[in-house]
Amino acid sequence: MRRTGSALLLLLLGACAAAPPACPPGLQQSTVLEAFFGRSSAGREVVGDADWARFMDEVVTPAFPDGLSVLDAAGQWRGRDGRIARERSKLLVVALPGGTPTQAMERLAPVAAAYRARFAQESVMVATRQGCVGF
Repeated sequence: MRRTGSALLLLLLGACAAAPPACPPGLQQSTVLEAFFGRSSAGREVVGDADWARFMDEVVTPAFPDGLSVLDAAGQWRGRDGRIARERSKLLVVALPGGTPTQAMERLAPVAAAYRARFAQESVMVATRQGCVGF
C-alpha cells in the first residue's frame, strides 16, 4: 500500500512539473508579473501622487514600454521591527507574452531597486505566475 501511494505521489508531482496546458485560441502563454509598491516609511506617506507619476515616467514605463496596469491598493505587512504597517500602495501588473518568470524578474529588478533607493523603502513585494493572455 505504501509503495502504491509513493508511486501516485510521484505521478502527481510529475504532472505538476509538466508544461502548462495549451491556451485557448486567441490567447498565448505569458508570465504575469505583480509588484507591490508601498508608499509609506516610518508611519508617514513618502510617495505622493506626483512622486509616483514621476517614478512611472522615469523608471517604470521605460522598463515596460509595451504596456502595464497600475492599481491603487491598501497594503499591510510586518516590518523588520515586528510592527504591523498599513499603507496606501500601488500594484503594478505586467503581462509578458512568451516571457519566463526569470526574464520578468530581470526586468523588474532595476525598477524595484530604484524605488527602494529613491523612497527609502525596505522592499517591493513581487509575485509571478503563468497564465494565458490575449490582446
